[in-house]
Amino acid sequence: MHTAKYLIHAEIRTSGVVERSDVVGAVFGQTEGLLGETLDLRSLQDASKVGRIDVDIDATDGQSYGSITIATALDKAETAVLAAALETIDRVGPSRSEVTVVEIEDARAAERRAVVGRATELLNEVEEASLTDDQIVAEVRERARVADVSEYEGLPAGPRVADSDAVVVVEGRADVRRLLTAGIKNAVAVEGTDVPEAVATLTTDRTVTTFLDGDRGGDLILRELTQIGEIDHVAFAPDGESVEDLDRDAILSALRRKLPYAQVSADDSARAVFGADGEMSGGANSKTQASPEAEAESTTNRPAGSTAEAVEEPAVAPEVATAGASGSAAATTEARPPATLQEHVAAVIGDETGTVRLLDESFAKLGEADAAAAFDAVADAETVPATVVVDGAA
Repeated sequence: MHTAKYLIHAEIRTSGVVERSDVVGAVFGQTEGLLGETLDLRSLQDASKVGRIDVDIDATDGQSYGSITIATALDKAETAVLAAALETIDRVGPSRSEVTVVEIEDARAAERRAVVGRATELLNEVEEASLTDDQIVAEVRERARVADVSEYEGLPAGPRVADSDAVVVVEGRADVRRLLTAGIKNAVAVEGTDVPEAVATLTTDRTVTTFLDGDRGGDLILRELTQIGEIDHVAFAPDGESVEDLDRDAILSALRRKLPYAQVSADDSARAVFGADGEMSGGANSKTQASPEAEAESTTNRPAGSTAEAVEEPAVAPEVATAGASGSAAATTEARPPATLQEHVAAVIGDETGTVRLLDESFAKLGEADAAAAFDAVADAETVPATVVVDGAA
């Protein structure tokens, strides 16, 4: 048959039990000669203008009920005439019958509805998959950071662990990946409570900050690290939370609140020094104020240039001064231009200047601009900066 244009839907009821073949025979037999040769069902089927007659019939309590469906390639008027002819069928076999046309369905309309429905689904999929300019940039940055997960002595690590003066020790690969999304590229994972020898060796000549989960597992890892390695600073995720579950702001906030290990080493649980939300408890604050020598000693023992680059530990600058620092030392720091990355970070981010500062390889200032124009400042710089320190979202 040619492509169907219309579908005739009819219902049939008989007074006795009949079969499908009886109904089909009645349709052909009782409409034969009724409409002339032009609309004779057999002739129309031979000309492929009418499809097969579909009959669905069931018997209940000595009577039969069912439906008849006929597809046609006739025009609308001819289809209506053929449908009306079906209602003239009054007998099927020995039983009386009644045929009622329920609907003449436009097959093309049904196809159009299917097309509209599918097109809507496809459009929604396209819109969900499409990204705005900002989302594209954010996606690229995210993938670039996460793609930087590498290895150090077979352990999951950021790409800067091998050559950085400072490292952040975390528990697992997921923690390294999470820190990369925050721009911290000098993290290395111990992969469990059994601290590898490679990490222990690494701690002997680097400035080491442990950043561990806020649970007993974090305490155990810290305890073993202190037995086989050297630790400078300690930071924990909020109580009951894991590093891999923290967002960027929570990661940077926790690292800003890191404490010199000397201030927490006497506690049975170093994590207890931090409150449930990761803030230092009152006891820790008292220790900090009462023992400035401990922090000064930790700072003195740190190798020169030990602070990680800004991209490795954004906004995770060591404390600029302790409660016991002398006024003359502070005045000397303010009198001369910043000479280290630590001092540049303190000057730009610590003072909340809202600016971007471009530095060369020796940390000399190449230029400074508003943070909102950071990309333009880097692009227009006469000398390609080795380090960029930004306060604010550029």
